[in-house]
Amino acid sequence: MPIESPPLPGRTVVEQRWRDLVFLHWRTEPERVAPYLPAGTRPDVIDGATWVGLIPFVLADTRFPPLPTMHRLGTFVEVNVRLYSVDRDGRRGVVFRTLEAGRLLPVIAARLAFGLPYHWASSRVVHRIDASGQELDFRSRRRGPGGPSTRIRARLGEPMAADAPDAALARFLTARWGFHEHHLGRTVWARNAHEPWPLSRAELLELDDGLLAASGFDDLAERPPDSVLASTGVATAFSRPRAIEAPAWRLQPITRRRPAPA
Repeated sequence: MPIESPPLPGRTVVEQRWRDLVFLHWRTEPERVAPYLPAGTRPDVIDGATWVGLIPFVLADTRFPPLPTMHRLGTFVEVNVRLYSVDRDGRRGVVFRTLEAGRLLPVIAARLAFGLPYHWASSRVVHRIDASGQELDFRSRRRGPGGPSTRIRARLGEPMAADAPDAALARFLTARWGFHEHHLGRTVWARNAHEPWPLSRAELLELDDGLLAASGFDDLAERPPDSVLASTGVATAFSRPRAIEAPAWRLQPITRRRPAPA
């Protein structure tokens, strides 16, 4: 995986700041993930396995150029469950199973514009700093009766060295540069660009999660994640989604049949 993002194809349509991220990941079998991916994509693998991610963070300062930044409306806690995909042209990305967001307007906008599976949630994060270091405590519950919830509490550790034994895996899990999604009968690919991730180690202190089970992976939260990372964040930009698959439906041509001879 390239550590730096390629340039965006076309103009920027969305700008955001992602900060205070915790990356929890579980190794799993590609055939388990494949049914959840859109047409024209397959599970992306490293060392024979693919991964499921549970990632809480603060999404801040959303902007739709040339409009000004939406500081308050465009800032909220998000928690997503994501899978790892690659398409027929070799474009690697993520596929979201759910995105739990703390503001309703971005939920509606992202569903309409991109087809992303956003859900309105009551979500927050608490920052703590003590003698043990810095701690992030995320809580989220989907609004509505019986909505799944999650609590993720992690302590941040030392910066991750570029030559660490698991550096290649860390790049695979974080340097994705786009997402695949099924929208309006076709598979789309949306590219994003940002500076390289400033990654650090992290220690998971508490996990009480129902989002993985609601996304089809009911056993993962019962065991510790195979990778725990964190990041202070990056500023990111997205270009317009582009179709990679023809629509699943097509109008059939109308042909006039001549009457059979008597």
